Amino acid sequence: MIVPTISQKIAEAMKARDEIRLSTLRLLSSALNYEFIAKQHVLNEEEELVVVRREVKKRKDAIEAYEKAGATDRAEKEKKEMAILNEFLPAGMSEEEVTKLVDAAIAETGAKSIADMGKVMGAVMAKAGGRADGGVVSNLVKSKLQEK
Repeated sequence: MIVPTISQKIAEAMKARDEIRLSTLRLLSSALNYEFIAKQHVLNEEEELVVVRREVKKRKDAIEAYEKAGATDRAEKEKKEMAILNEFLPAGMSEEEVTKLVDAAIAETGAKSIADMGKVMGAVMAKAGGRADGGVVSNLVKSKLQEK
């Protein structure tokens, strides 16, 4: 669980005078609190991870935008924030593991064409338990179904 440990980590960042870590942790704490208010119940671990992934995605999008605009200093700051947020996520699956899951899901669902992509994606993401990046899975499923 992330919520119980976040205030401790904020205190550690304050003592270490790590401004980027402190601001990132405060942002995450705020996002988790907003989600708590929206859901009207204490968040379970999966709901917390959804919030963290959402924040990581925001950083990825910002990095792309800053790099296109040539603002490398801002992109570096976003990369540091993303690294801090990734500490709260479970280890991701290797490409080999994702490929095995995709192959199994295609066999299970009997997918024949790109029209069956939604069924395959749903099966893979359910089995991955949030450890696989949706974009990577999507690209892999597309390439596999186009081969058929």
